[in-house]
Amino acid sequence: MTDLFDGIERGGREPMGEGAALLRGFALAFEDEVLAGLDAVVAQAPFRHMVTPGGYTMSVAMTNCGAAGWVTDRSGYRYDANDPLTGRPWPEMPEAFRTLARAAAAEAGYPDFTPDACLINRYEPGARLSLHQDRNERDFANPIVSVSLGLPATFQFGGLQRSDPVRRYALRHGDVAVWGGPSRLAFHGVTALKEGMHPRLGRMRINLTFRGAL
Repeated sequence: MTDLFDGIERGGREPMGEGAALLRGFALAFEDEVLAGLDAVVAQAPFRHMVTPGGYTMSVAMTNCGAAGWVTDRSGYRYDANDPLTGRPWPEMPEAFRTLARAAAAEAGYPDFTPDACLINRYEPGARLSLHQDRNERDFANPIVSVSLGLPATFQFGGLQRSDPVRRYALRHGDVAVWGGPSRLAFHGVTALKEGMHPRLGRMRINLTFRGAL
């Protein structure tokens, strides 16, 4: 059986659908500054396992930076200007984050994107994210920019209905997925992370998801 990661070329651009592209290795040029920014954010707003409205504790640990942070609890999904754990505003978005997000969006055909929110997900082996849409933002005109760091993962990207066929993409450290326009509300998710060890991030995968939330 062919491994999903076989034959992947770094630096390539791979279409995922209309208005959606996978930029192979695009974030590697920003790696040091982005990882330093990540450490600074997590020092102020630690990762936590949020609870869904249905009472399910998510296997993926999360935190945020920027003008608003995505949160979930028994009362619902939403964006909030303050970290519910501390009552303080979320950490400011590092400039390296913003620069990477804008550059990737422009490369994928969205030159006017300026993110105001970044959801940071931490996956450890076994963690997964079921198929879902990003639809808590006020304006769907902005794309989603999703940066993969650390362990490799399998990304699922479908259509506008949950029942639509799903394509699978192997994501490696430095890959950036961007989707907007006709694909903005595409269902997507990540299968259970496999065991492994990344030379810089260890036994985890970090995903930075940039959005125009406000």
